Amino acid sequence: MTDLRDTGDRYEMDEQGQTSWADYRLSGERLYLDHVESPAALRGTGAAGRLMAALSADVRARGLKITPICGYAAAWLRRSKDFSDLVA
Repeated sequence: MTDLRDTGDRYEMDEQGQTSWADYRLSGERLYLDHVESPAALRGTGAAGRLMAALSADVRARGLKITPICGYAAAWLRRSKDFSDLVA
C-alpha cells in the first residue's frame, strides 16, 4: 500500500522504493498544482495517476479546489470522473 505525504508544498507517494511527487502552492482555498512527476522507473505504471487520485481525495477532504498548472495534472483531472469537479 502507498501512503500520501504532504510536506506543505509537495505531495509525495512512495512505490517500489521510488517517490512520485506533486509540487503545489496554496492560496486561500485554492491549490495550484505546479508540477507532477514520477521517477523513470515508475513511468507507465500508473504511479502518477495514483498520486493524483490520493492528493485529489485529500484536497476534497480539506474543502479546497485545484488549479492545475501542470499539463499532466490538467489532463488527468479533465479525464477523472471522480475528481473533475475540483478544478477551479
